[in-house]
Amino acid sequence: MSAAGNFKVCVCGASGGIGQPLSMLVAMNRHVSELAIYDLTAAPVPVAGVAADLSHFERKCKVKSYARDLQAGQKPADVLKEALTGCHVVMVPAGVPRKPGMDRADLLKINLGIAQEIIEACATYCPNAILGLIVNPVNSVVPAMAELYRQKGLDPKKVIGVTTLDIVRANKFVHEVTGAPVDTISIPVVGGHAGATILPLFSQDAAGKKIPTDRLEALDKRVQDAGTEVVNAKAGKGSATLSMAYAGARFADAVLSGLAGEQRTECCYITSSSTELPFFSQKVTFGPGGAEKVHEIGPVSDYEKTRLEAVKKQLKEEIEAGIKALPPASKL
Repeated sequence: MSAAGNFKVCVCGASGGIGQPLSMLVAMNRHVSELAIYDLTAAPVPVAGVAADLSHFERKCKVKSYARDLQAGQKPADVLKEALTGCHVVMVPAGVPRKPGMDRADLLKINLGIAQEIIEACATYCPNAILGLIVNPVNSVVPAMAELYRQKGLDPKKVIGVTTLDIVRANKFVHEVTGAPVDTISIPVVGGHAGATILPLFSQDAAGKKIPTDRLEALDKRVQDAGTEVVNAKAGKGSATLSMAYAGARFADAVLSGLAGEQRTECCYITSSSTELPFFSQKVTFGPGGAEKVHEIGPVSDYEKTRLEAVKKQLKEEIEAGIKALPPASKL
């Protein structure tokens, strides 16, 4: 284990259902010495209150909050400059959930606008930071934001979609089926981060290989639809906030550990040349330079090969939708 780092992290959207537990877990990370948390004054819980709560932890991390008042006409630069300056990692659990009567195009337009303000601020104040996006629809938002970085002459590999929850779920579900110790299971999940674009490669893990053929498709489908499983269990009164925060913190820890000199590999959604698509979720090794290696997909079973072709077809459409919907760059 490498020596603990002293890194600054910012969580944008820190007062939300994902943001609060994610901020808690980040504040507990041994590599984090400074945590900036940001949200709107309209958030149900004042972000200053979240910071006060986190500041009582028995950890080295110092926490400071930043709130943007939309009614007062505040721009992102009014509050984000100090929050983002010096950041090594920025986690973005932001955006609105899809509501009844809202189609995917509406959701994409709204959440792209929310993400763009934050990402443009990052490009200005912490252009070398790794950005972990938890903004739906990830399959479309991340390519658009990475394209924004590319247009600014910055490294698009700094803009990454957090798909870790798919891996977390696949590992846990395989444990439940096989009885193998969960800490020995590591199922790569490739493709995208929504529905049928989520492809767990069970064949690449020793425990995953033991899944009976007659249960494989159902388990694959469960990983794809696990978010709905939580929404239904919460009777429509919430979504997968706690597990997403756990997964986001795991992703952040991999990045921070890499920056501290301990290489770590996680699946995530990133610009890639492993397929004919410009973005794909696959194994990425993080080190002192950030995302240092994007791994090839590797060998797949016949079942996975068939699924992979369907994944690429749907994902291509969603990537193109994101790039097409990218609004003009605004001025901070």
